Amino acid sequence: MDEMEEGKQKFLEVVKEIDETVQVVIPVTPSNSMFLISLTKGPNRKFITVPEDDIIDLPREASIQAKVTKTVQDAIGNL
Repeated sequence: MDEMEEGKQKFLEVVKEIDETVQVVIPVTPSNSMFLISLTKGPNRKFITVPEDDIIDLPREASIQAKVTKTVQDAIGNL
């Protein structure tokens, strides 16, 4: 598994830890070095952008994990 796939897997784990009912769609490739990620819960959908570098570093860097977790928590809180 390459770094990008490891990061995407870790992102999915972060979302599931916060709320298992949220559905996640992560694009295959980034656009302008950003991933536009869709979070859906019931009829509600929220889009968040996550830098490509953050996805790559997510499995290994605690500071990136904390930042991404906060972003996901805020987005899910608004669903």
